[in-house]
Formats: sequence, C-alpha cells, structure tokens
Amino acid sequence: MRIARFTTGEDPMYGIVQEKDGRDMVYGITGDPLYTEIRPTGTITPLEDVRLLAPVIPRSKVVCVGRNYAAHAAELGNEVPDQALFFLKPNTAVVGPGDPVVVPSYSQEVSLEAELAVVIKRMAKDLSPEQVADHVLGYTCANDLTARDAQRGEKQWFRAKAFDTSCPIGPWIETDLDVASPGGLFISSAVDGETAQQGSTADMIRSVAELVAEISSVVTLLPGDLVLTGTPAGVRTVEPGAVIDVTIEGIGTLSNPLVRR
Repeated sequence: MRIARFTTGEDPMYGIVQEKDGRDMVYGITGDPLYTEIRPTGTITPLEDVRLLAPVIPRSKVVCVGRNYAAHAAELGNEVPDQALFFLKPNTAVVGPGDPVVVPSYSQEVSLEAELAVVIKRMAKDLSPEQVADHVLGYTCANDLTARDAQRGEKQWFRAKAFDTSCPIGPWIETDLDVASPGGLFISSAVDGETAQQGSTADMIRSVAELVAEISSVVTLLPGDLVLTGTPAGVRTVEPGAVIDVTIEGIGTLSNPLVRR
C-alpha cells in the first residue's frame, strides 16, 4: 500500500495511491494513518492532478546513520565505525517531492545522499531486532543533503546536516516492502538525469532491524519519526539549478531541485 500526503489546493490530506485502468489514482482517506484507522472518504483524484507533500512530518526527529555502506565510507576516506554512527536532523529539514532544497549561505559544496528511510508507527524503546517490524509503518525515499565543506570544517555535523530543506522525503510511504530480502533493494540517485549513485540495500553494514533496535536503546522513537539508513557510494556535489532524483526499488522516485537564494 502506498500512503501519500497531498493537496489539491486546499488543506493537506492523506490518500492511498492505486492504479485503476492503467492510471494512478489517489483515494482520499480520513485522518492521519499513524493514529486513525484508514477509511476512504469517497474522493478519488488522478495522481497528476494533486501536489504530493512530504508523506510524514516527524513529530520529533530524523535519526540518520553515517557510514553504513563500506564503499561510501571509503570514498570519503573514512573507516567503517566499530559501532553505528548516529546523528540527527530536525523536522524543519523535511520537505516533500518537488520542493526546492535551499543551499545554506555558508556552503559552496552541497552533495546528495540517496537513502532508504524507515517510518516509525509506534512508540519504540529498547527493541530487539525481532520486534522492529511491528513498530514500522513503511518506507520512503530520502535525500540526506550535506554541506560537505561545513562537514569537513568541524567535528560536529550540525551545520552540514541540519539546515532547512536538507531532508527531502517521498513520494509516499510504501507499507509492503521486503527490506530483508537477500538481494536487497536497488537504490540510485541522478543529477539532471545523469546517474550518480547505484547500489543495493543488501550492501548495508547493519540491517534496518539492527539499526532501529540500536537507536531505540539510545532514544525513544515516536510515531512519525524517521530513520535514514545510510547511503551507497557515488555521492557528488550538486550545483544550484540542478534536479536530484532518488530512486528506490519498490517505492518510486523522489525529485527535488537545488536552489540558492
């Protein structure tokens, strides 16, 4: 099931994206699927006639995982850490499909990072890996935009990772996805149609279940929180004016332009 958050020019609402007669349609539902039972409103709109929004706005936080793909760690000259490397993005970093990513004034070097994002549906604390699936609503595409020059300039990554619009997500939440399949999910990014990254979630050093369980031992995860699971090799700087695509097998493609204001 693909859960989208969208607008037709009025207040945002949620819907289920399904194909009908070869055409993607959005079936409106009542309330917020994180908290209420999914019930149709009777409203059906062609997907091309709605504006998709970030499928969830985290209530508290986005927890990100650094260096969870060995090839990506190596391309930046880093070792794979002995324990998982975590950092935070605020919910003000989150934007949706098509929304502009605004380069911060202090950076001249912003790079893309395609990532699989986990959407938490239930309060989670001190989980075992086996308990994680029951606390996950689904998955979406994410782009962990990074001010690489700021990252090199200081040990803390706040300026590099937390700036407004630095975490596009979308286009929707896919609830039926086997992230533990042996072959993994194909994940890629492109800039103006030119491929940048190509990889598989099978290359993650720590699995989704392991990551969410370990994070829950540090902080309480709340409904709507996001966990970004790391990025494959091929990260590159993106110039303002370009459009970045993040594509994950079984979910879809998230596209955002990069701008400077």
